Amino acid sequence: MTRQSSRETLEMAKPAKPKSLKATVTHLQMTRLPRTSTPLPVNLHATLMKATDIPLHFYRYLQWQVGREWHWVTRLRLTDAELSKIVHAKTTRIFVLSVDGAPAGFFELSDIDDSTVELSYFGLMGHVRQRGLGQWMLGQALSTAWSTTPASVIVSTNTLDHPAALPLYQKMGFEPVSQNGAIIRPLSDEEILTMVKAPPSGKQ
Repeated sequence: MTRQSSRETLEMAKPAKPKSLKATVTHLQMTRLPRTSTPLPVNLHATLMKATDIPLHFYRYLQWQVGREWHWVTRLRLTDAELSKIVHAKTTRIFVLSVDGAPAGFFELSDIDDSTVELSYFGLMGHVRQRGLGQWMLGQALSTAWSTTPASVIVSTNTLDHPAALPLYQKMGFEPVSQNGAIIRPLSDEEILTMVKAPPSGKQ
């Protein structure tokens, strides 16, 4: 029997870092508001409310609950100061979906300039998927985006996102304009643990 060195023991104890993932990013654009709107599915008690000065810990909760399956990692790696600069900017609008009184999803709009609005994030939590809410909420997001009369609304999705994302965007009137490759580095167990243990933080 051989004796392991302390260094070898530590290396074995360290969790393996997740492998980076390749993705194809599709950039889409819409130049006019869809003519038709999708009604809210019947027998659903759903509300959309604008989050004013959203607490950072609640924003991270939304990002994690909606996007963890699809490797939404960028915002979760930001410091409080970096995240606050984005989500508390006057050019950012965040709307939270509630179903039966509990958080169920969100969408985020960013005013890129006077003529362009970006749908930065859009998604539902797992417990309300497959209930017909996606198309209705996307319609609400687009109506909100067009309320400032931009020349275009843009959105991006990638091959790691929900498989229904790209078809839904195209169904609602977005058209692909370009594609590029990207490398996504999933959160490590250590990063997830740090995020979960972090004390609540408000507006910084």
